[in-house]
Amino acid sequence: MGQLDGKVALISGVARGQGRSHAVTLASEGADIIGFDICADEVATVEYPLATEADLQETVALVEKYDRRMVAHKADVRDFDAVSAVVEAGVAELGRLDIVLANAGILSVTGEAGLTHRAFYDSIDVMLTGVYNTVAASVDHIVAGGAGGSIVLTSSTSGLKALGNGVPGMTGYIAAKHGVVGLMRSWAKRYGPDGIRVNTVHPTGVNSPMVNNEAFGRWVEENPEIANDMQNILPVPLIEPLDISNAILFLCSEQGRYVTGHTMVVDAGFTTR
Repeated sequence: MGQLDGKVALISGVARGQGRSHAVTLASEGADIIGFDICADEVATVEYPLATEADLQETVALVEKYDRRMVAHKADVRDFDAVSAVVEAGVAELGRLDIVLANAGILSVTGEAGLTHRAFYDSIDVMLTGVYNTVAASVDHIVAGGAGGSIVLTSSTSGLKALGNGVPGMTGYIAAKHGVVGLMRSWAKRYGPDGIRVNTVHPTGVNSPMVNNEAFGRWVEENPEIANDMQNILPVPLIEPLDISNAILFLCSEQGRYVTGHTMVVDAGFTTR
């Protein structure tokens, strides 16, 4: 018996990194998955390669190894109509929705692109408006199920403290990650009477393609003062996606049934520095 037997979870940014880890972790506990990702290099201010359709299909295969179903689509989280179409198709096929993980994210901080105002707007569009789109397109399905549910928004340690040197890309990242805390608290109050719990999770740096890439490595070398500011208390440079998935599993399972309106930090002590 899994902790999430019979549940269906929607995950944005599911093709790789944290999103893939969340999909596999929830599937291993019995959940079926609705997932989507942009699967194209269509955010101009992002220097590193974004996920591909092959990445998305690999996530599907990993979920299916647990004998769970996954409905996967290519969609841009910035496009509300596209997100709504994914949700409607997934619920039509899988029959219900219980969990929403608004996970899609970018890091538009590197190179000349990170210095442009466009980097600020892209960060807000993906990680704040995109979170709104994901939840707004899906929450009525959880309500309609009548059994409550769980929504987890991926924030960051940068959603609790400032970081960086004030360039537009980093400022946009920090603003978006702070902003989702406001969305979380608003939705926790709005949907609590329906038995829906809403929380944020705040990782330190995670060993995923968003951080573990040539562009970000170069940026750290070029900005040693910021790199020094990014150190954890525990002697680990990056945590693993599974560390965040395990926290999310707690929030989505019966173990977290009375946790809502909470900012869950998984940061190796980063925010205490």
